[in-house]
Amino acid sequence: MNKRKLGQIEVSEIGMGCMGLSHGYGQIPSEGYSIEAVRKAIDYGCTFFDTAEAYGPNLLPENRGHNEKILAKAFDGIPRDTIVIATKLHLPITEVKATSVYDTVKAHLAASMERLRVSEVDLYYLHRINPEVPVEDVADAMGRLCKEGLIRGWGLSQVTVDTIDRAHRVYPLSAIQNIYSMVERGIEEEVIPYCLDNDIGVVPFSPIASGFLSGKVTTQTEFEKNDDVRHFVPQLTKENIAANQPILDVIREFAEKKCATNAQISLAWMLHKYPNVVPIPGSKNQERILENLGASEVELTDEEFEKLQTALDACEVHGHRGFDEAEGRSFLNRKRG
Repeated sequence: MNKRKLGQIEVSEIGMGCMGLSHGYGQIPSEGYSIEAVRKAIDYGCTFFDTAEAYGPNLLPENRGHNEKILAKAFDGIPRDTIVIATKLHLPITEVKATSVYDTVKAHLAASMERLRVSEVDLYYLHRINPEVPVEDVADAMGRLCKEGLIRGWGLSQVTVDTIDRAHRVYPLSAIQNIYSMVERGIEEEVIPYCLDNDIGVVPFSPIASGFLSGKVTTQTEFEKNDDVRHFVPQLTKENIAANQPILDVIREFAEKKCATNAQISLAWMLHKYPNVVPIPGSKNQERILENLGASEVELTDEEFEKLQTALDACEVHGHRGFDEAEGRSFLNRKRG
């Protein structure tokens, strides 16, 4: 698989979002199945794995680190320098007030490193902005951890260009992880151009729109009742699935021509469009994981890309997830809260 860079960190051009092995898509797979899934991704050529301290069944505090522990077992025996690990933390204001931003971040990092069984994390993100904590203070803390050799780079998630700029001026960012897909293109206006100009990688989460762009989700699909985030995704209401059908028709036409799947076309589109984009599609299904990684073998010519882009531009998107950075909470958290 081809390589790309997030700042100075080299990764496979498609990563693996590992959340689904612990949360978000209903019943989680067995630990053995999950470990096997990660190892199959490694065998395919994936080197970039995304997790978070929060990823555990139902995001319950007692399940914190569930996903990190799975990865630790999956990476056992794999040369450390062949794997790039990204994980994330939240910054509770109570902890910050009791100590400091730096001490809080370092304590969360230490806990993640223990669960991951590593002495260094490659890419460490602030999972969501806490409006009570200046991002400049977070940048300063992350910079200190980089200089101490505990992390190789750092990032922010679900942020605007203003926040990115304020942080980057304090200590250079390696990556921004925002929602981005064919039906969520808001970051194309400012975020991606800023990142291109400042050598910052962009790591799209939900690049297949929670499965919508795969074409496998229909108006007849019933999501699991427990711990399934797809209940809260606007594009996955029955009304919006039907209304957005023209988008799927466009993707399907190109998929048939390229002997690829819808999901692979949606990933190949963003890889062709921007050199600093490294999507992290997520799934709990081994077959889907390998299918997504297979998008690295689908090459769009410039002419094909332009035709695809023009066709997509002509389609109206019904339903957006979006985010509210000012509250420091994602769309899904707002819906739950």
